[in-house]
Amino acid sequence: MKTDQTGVSTAPDPGEGPKSAPSMVHHRTPAERAAVGKAARSKSPRELHTAWEPSGDRPDPVDLLEAQAAARIPELVPIRYGRMLASPFAFYRGAAAIMAADLASMPNTGLHVQLCGDAHLANFGGFASPERELVLDINDFDETLPGPWEWDLKRLAASLEIAGRERGFDARTRRRLVLAGVGEYHRAMREFAGMRNLDLWYLHLDPAALQSRWGMSAKPKAMKALQADFAQGYHRDNRRALEKLTARVNGQLRIVATPPLIVPIEDLLPDVEQDQFEETIRAFIRRYRPSLQPDRRRLLESFQYAHLARKVVGVGSVGTRAWILLMLGRDDADPLFLQVKEAGASVLEPYLTRSVYANHGQRVVEGQQLMQAASDIFLGWDRAPVGLDGQSHDFYVRQLWDWKISADVAVMAPGELQVYGKMCNWTLARAHARSGDPIAMAAYLGKGEAFDAALAEFAVAYADQNERDYQALVAAVKNGRVRAETGI
Repeated sequence: MKTDQTGVSTAPDPGEGPKSAPSMVHHRTPAERAAVGKAARSKSPRELHTAWEPSGDRPDPVDLLEAQAAARIPELVPIRYGRMLASPFAFYRGAAAIMAADLASMPNTGLHVQLCGDAHLANFGGFASPERELVLDINDFDETLPGPWEWDLKRLAASLEIAGRERGFDARTRRRLVLAGVGEYHRAMREFAGMRNLDLWYLHLDPAALQSRWGMSAKPKAMKALQADFAQGYHRDNRRALEKLTARVNGQLRIVATPPLIVPIEDLLPDVEQDQFEETIRAFIRRYRPSLQPDRRRLLESFQYAHLARKVVGVGSVGTRAWILLMLGRDDADPLFLQVKEAGASVLEPYLTRSVYANHGQRVVEGQQLMQAASDIFLGWDRAPVGLDGQSHDFYVRQLWDWKISADVAVMAPGELQVYGKMCNWTLARAHARSGDPIAMAAYLGKGEAFDAALAEFAVAYADQNERDYQALVAAVKNGRVRAETGI
């Protein structure tokens, strides 16, 4: 194993196989770890995080989006652009590659954690833990990679400013939202720095903890609205998916077509090719099983494949290869829906380092398990030719619906958005503390508000940049440079 400059063990070298003897992990004292954080202030003073000024050679934002599109399903790319055109916040959701290039041009602290890579407000939400509790956590890890902790925090802070603009909040209100969010990250990291390792590892956020941590300081109406949002998750399970997504065809359960968003395999391939592809899918399920824990592997083996369909997902992910699989257990009333989603290289890799994992599905899965307090029991990965293009691609697998829910930022009042922003920032801090050094990061942040104020200024400047980039996409569609399909 390697240790980064914070003294925290990191992922193995690419050349380290499962039989390689791990090297010794260096353990620093709390005082030494705090000294690392304070020393990082000299390299990257907290006030420097205020500035955002695009350089003269800044990459064209549409070029970066088009570079991503080259590896995607061509007929779905216009849907991605159409969804990004919905608003500057929708654009931001699909612009992780653009912001990665921008963050790489700025000074960084050198204190590394496992990054989410796309930490905006819409990538947090609720889902079921293995213990059947609703937990609130980060829920998207397609871009996860080790890197400077503040990259995630800057993306989250800017998303608060952008969301506030979309809701029509004035500048003072937006600044208050960003300061409250970043301040929560700051306070949480200082709290985590004083916790015992196991206590920190077991820490998680559920609706009760949400109420106890922020309920007293928030308006009752805001807390009630937020809790109502997450309560909907209890109804989004495999049985609900069966009702919503399937129908009987010739006596058999089949996923219903709602093109172009959900397209069953029989509508994509003729009979003979369909049969061959479904055999490939069955082989994929068998090959993916070893990436699960043995007990969960046994559970998966109790389900059999029934049907599949291609599904369009998200905003930034539109155009990647994604399938939903219907699996059946003891009978037709015992469903399991799995999502098989393509994993490409992280948008951070050109600016940090290549993933140590040969399979990007494994990169996503292991990054997710490291950052989340609890993860889907069927979360796994494999590489297979299940993309309809004859080529093998990396994929990761998870349940489609398992109490999964996201708060609707587009309708939140200021009080609700403030609580939600605090929740997201606390969650991000906890995820970073699990993989990085909370003592070093807390020492860097210090006791004052210099860093918080700097990120509030950055959020405004980068929201302005996001609006310019959004307009660049609008212009590219108008002049025919790219094609967009809206309303899908």
